[in-house]
Amino acid sequence: QQRPILVTNMQRVYGPGIAEHVMAMMYMLTRKLYVYHDRQWEQQWDRKAVKRTDMWELQDRTLLVVGLGGIGTEVARRADGLGMRVIAIRNSSRSGPDFVDYVGLPNELLKFAAEADVVVNTTPQTSKTKGMFDSRFFRSMKPGTYFINVGRGKSVVTADLIDALNSEHLGGAALDVADPEPLPADHPLWQAKNIIITPHISASSDRQMQRYWLVVRENLRRYVNGERMLNVVNLKRGY
Repeated sequence: QQRPILVTNMQRVYGPGIAEHVMAMMYMLTRKLYVYHDRQWEQQWDRKAVKRTDMWELQDRTLLVVGLGGIGTEVARRADGLGMRVIAIRNSSRSGPDFVDYVGLPNELLKFAAEADVVVNTTPQTSKTKGMFDSRFFRSMKPGTYFINVGRGKSVVTADLIDALNSEHLGGAALDVADPEPLPADHPLWQAKNIIITPHISASSDRQMQRYWLVVRENLRRYVNGERMLNVVNLKRGY
């Protein structure tokens, strides 16, 4: 921050891959596919492993996106396509695309959490987002609802999430990020109820590098020609 260095990032490049990962996690949780996957390993044909009423249909459910940036917008777009009602929290303004029903500011987070059936965190790691998903937040969510984190692990108070899962206040959680990372083999998060964990790979896809090079080439062209570059980082804001 003290040196006049222009920094750009890959904002929006990760959006499509991560958004599809979120959709996969959401279906894994709401259709309880992880339960049947475990039965498959045990070679059990068990049609009663999950109660019928615990297998959700997502149409008309409410999805809360916390962090309506490039990734959050792609998540919202896909959820809208599934027939879900999408609400969002963003730090900068109340503006949002047509497929988001309502955009709130950070001081409305707990109010929005109480409305949501599924909460997806896509926020970056900053001083303001650290520990924002804590016991107070999880208590604000309706019993039996779901939490998905593809933002940063330190935005969640891990012990509070484990308590919310093991008390079965939350119906389940899916994490592509954790605190700490890598997650030690003996960490209690592995043993929490109704949890899906992937090792920070949600951005990976067969098209990721193609989008990287599109941005790099375009930014080189703009730099040489003295034009405004794409994805300039606000160093004071942190992203």
